[in-house]
Amino acid sequence: MSPVLRNRSRGHAIVAGLALSLLASCGSTRSQLVNDSPAVNDVWLQPSPILQQQLADEAQRLPWTRGFEHLEQIRWFASVGEPAYETLLRLAEDRRDRVAAAALAALGATLDRRLVSHIRMLKWSGERDQTDLGLERARALIRLGDWSEIPLLIRGLRDGRIYTRALCLDALREATHETHGFDPRSDAGVRKKSIERWESWWNDRAGDEFLRG
Repeated sequence: MSPVLRNRSRGHAIVAGLALSLLASCGSTRSQLVNDSPAVNDVWLQPSPILQQQLADEAQRLPWTRGFEHLEQIRWFASVGEPAYETLLRLAEDRRDRVAAAALAALGATLDRRLVSHIRMLKWSGERDQTDLGLERARALIRLGDWSEIPLLIRGLRDGRIYTRALCLDALREATHETHGFDPRSDAGVRKKSIERWESWWNDRAGDEFLRG
């Protein structure tokens, strides 16, 4: 395992990684979801009182759900969209990595590029950036159009855990439509050559400003 990417929790990495592939869909009416008279200083569209209570209830349940139920919660938060952003950004700073990872997965699934600067400014300790949670943030950012954390995802391809390598590859492939021959299941020597191709590819593009969200 790479010393940069120390393992915090196999469970939250798998769950949040799977959640990144969920498409946001919303079946509620606007009157149920949105307060049409938000305060002038609000950054995001504000939820209606009914939705605000639903968001609070789901946020309270989030640390305790598991498996499919947890994935469904992430999908629901993403489907709510902008009225859920304040709640999700707060959850992304939760001290429990599993909660923060789920919030990042939901934010990434919205595909809303306006979230990039807010995710960059999350108040984390430097130590958290060096764990699996840092990979979750990188995956969210790349889904939102910010490629600045691609080097972290490329380093994740060196991780000793096959599921972490697979999730990093999925995020890179979704954004770039490239694999450079990397197979998370192949032996270390073959993976090393593929990673070198990824690193060379990134070095040729790292100076492009448009790659940042």
